This record gives sequence, C-alpha cells and structure tokens, in this order.
Amino acid sequence: MTVLAEYGNVFLIMACMFGLFMAWGVGANDVANAMGTSVGSKALTIKQAILIAMVFEFLGAYLAGGEVTSTIRKGIIDPGLFDDTPELLVYGMLSALLAAGSWLLIASIMGWPVSTTHSIVGAIVGFAAAGISVDAVAWGKVLKIVASWVVSPVLAGTISFFLFRSVQKLILDTDNPFANAKRYIPVYMFAVGFLIAMVTILKGLKHVFKDSGFKLSFIESIGIAAIIGVGVAAFGVYLLSKVKYQEDENNRFASVEKVFAILMVFTACAMAFAHGSNDVANAVGPLAAVVNVIQSGAVAAKSTMPSWILLLGGAGIVLGLATYGFKVIATVGKKITELTPSRGFAAELGAAGTVVLASGTGLPISTTHTLVGAILGVGLARGIGALNLRVIGTIAMSWVITLPAGAGLAIAFFFLFKNIFG
Repeated sequence: MTVLAEYGNVFLIMACMFGLFMAWGVGANDVANAMGTSVGSKALTIKQAILIAMVFEFLGAYLAGGEVTSTIRKGIIDPGLFDDTPELLVYGMLSALLAAGSWLLIASIMGWPVSTTHSIVGAIVGFAAAGISVDAVAWGKVLKIVASWVVSPVLAGTISFFLFRSVQKLILDTDNPFANAKRYIPVYMFAVGFLIAMVTILKGLKHVFKDSGFKLSFIESIGIAAIIGVGVAAFGVYLLSKVKYQEDENNRFASVEKVFAILMVFTACAMAFAHGSNDVANAVGPLAAVVNVIQSGAVAAKSTMPSWILLLGGAGIVLGLATYGFKVIATVGKKITELTPSRGFAAELGAAGTVVLASGTGLPISTTHTLVGAILGVGLARGIGALNLRVIGTIAMSWVITLPAGAGLAIAFFFLFKNIFG
C-alpha cells in the first residue's frame, strides 16, 4: 500500500488546516497593509476597513481567484521531478503552507508588513533545495524575486513622490486650495478609476475567462479601464458638489481632506478586490496541489481549482484581518509617516500604478513592498524628517529575513513529515 493511499485523508485534512492557517496569515498581514493607508489617514475607521475588506477581499478571492492555478508556485520547481515520488510533493507543499503561515504569524505579532508571496516562495525553495536537490530550484526566478525587493518600493515611491508633489503644487500650496481641489480632484479620480480597473482586469480577472477563449488584449484592457475612469470621475464630480467649504481655524485643508477621504473609500474597495483575487493563490495554490495529487495519485503541472478551496481561502483571509490585522494596519498607517487622506491617496495610487506597470512587464513584485515604498515616497515629499527611520529599518530587516525564514521552517517541517509518514 502506497503512502498516498494509506494516509490520503490525513494529508487532505492537514492540507485544509494549513491552507486555512496560511490564508489567515495573508489576512492578518497582507490585507492589513493594503488597508493601512485608509485607516492611517483616518479616511476609514478600523471597523469600516475590516468590513470593506471582508466583503471585497472575499469577492476578489472567490470570484476571480483563479479557475486554474499552477501547483508549483511561479515555476520555482519542476513538477516532473516528482513523477516517481508524488508523496514528496505532498510533504513539500504541506511544509510550505505550515512554514509560510508560521512566519506570517510571527511577523503579524511583531507588526511587520512582510510579503506573503515571498514567504511561500521561500518555503518552496527551502524544501526543494534541501529535500530534493539544489538543482531542482529555478535560481533565476529566485534572483528576480530578490531584485524586486529594491525595484518595487523604489518605483512605487517615485510615482507616489511626484503624485503628492503635484497635489501640493496644484491644490495644497495655492491661495484657494478648496476651489482648486474641486477643479483638479476629478482628474485624480479618473486616474484612480483607470489604474484600479487595470489592476483588477490584469491581476484579478485574467483567470475568469481562461477556459472560455475570451481574452482581452492590453489595449482593450486600457479602453475598458478608461471608460471606468470616466465613470468614477463623473461620480466624483457629483460627490464634490455635496462637499461645502467650512472654515476651520486649526486646519485650512479640512474641507479639502474631506474630498480626498471620499476618494479613498473607493480606492480601498477596489484595492481589496484586486488583492483578494491575486494573493489568495499564495494560500490555495499549494493546497490545490496536494488535493490534486491525493485524488489522482500523480503530479500534474496544472491543477483544477475547486470552488470550495477558493471559499476556504477567502474565509481564512477575512478571519485573519478581523482577528489580528490591527497590528500591521498600525505599522503601515501610522508608524512610517503621518498620513492624511491626500497623502494616503497618493500612496495608494502610486502602489496601484506600480502593480499595473509590473503586470504589463511581467516583473514579479510584492503588494507589501510596493505599498510601503509608496508611503515612503509620500513621506519624502515632505522631507526626510517626516519619516520614522527606525520603523523603516525594522521593516527592511523583516523583508530580508522572509525568504530564509520561510525556507528554514519549510526544511524542518519537510523532514518531520518525511520521518512521520515515510
């Protein structure tokens, strides 16, 4: 009797538990940093952010989380290596889920915004290199991921820096900021609608029509996103007409920030949907691989994604944010630099722009690194003194540790499972 036949149901239960644990980590860490800007700028309360994320992260994960997912995350290892020993892939994916989930738990307790993608990638690299062969790992892919630690925050930071400088020049540093806000904010609203639609189309909805043969080209995606952008801008003009100028002796920008706060509610909803659709794969990809191997007894390069797995992933993400997301929200939203709705908007739009750019060029980037870089850019637009350099140093250290931490834990769990079941 083979190991898979003997322990199949045990592996299935373990995979579901570890997959849920990993999804909880995605919610507690990754979703929290996506919501951090909205909460830190006081555009949303923590309760409102959790409510929005619960609805839109779940919808993104469940509706657009992927009809088919690659079982071997991002092509880091060759599935052909497991043809004769499919149980090793099961041990590996179980250890990767448990290792990445454990690291995300530690990072969330510490309030560190780390990359869930890099956590799972580090874990898969670890078990493959130590448990199978060093040559089993596509090291070129790993080097690209390491390069993205620098590329994505710098790119997002640069975009956000110039975005906020434009807000300062066109609106905040003028004689009549409120009148200029009404004039220029619809343009920014178009940019938000356009970029968030592009993120959702490119990163989120690409799997929905995969089997139907229906495929949007990059140009068609731009056209649809532009129409959505115009709709958002028109809705923005309507909302702007409702905001009346109120004198505030303590803050001459109070009425202007109210307008940006309205804008940030929309960006929070759309970013949550795009994030859920994209990053749920970190939790459910390895889970789908285990389920596929147990059901078929063999390793396939691709595996069907049953809807119940996406449901499990979506539920875990919501649970993670609701129970422990507040720690990372506090770090991203309050501790890096002081955020207002106008600054938070520049950071979110800069991050969204970077994700779109990366999608078009195929650059592997992390949502976390992108958003933190964007917040740094906004802070720098106000001068280096606006940044908390100690917090930034701690975050940078946690990023560097993520890949080896995921790898080390996965190696330990891999050999533990191999000894118990092998």
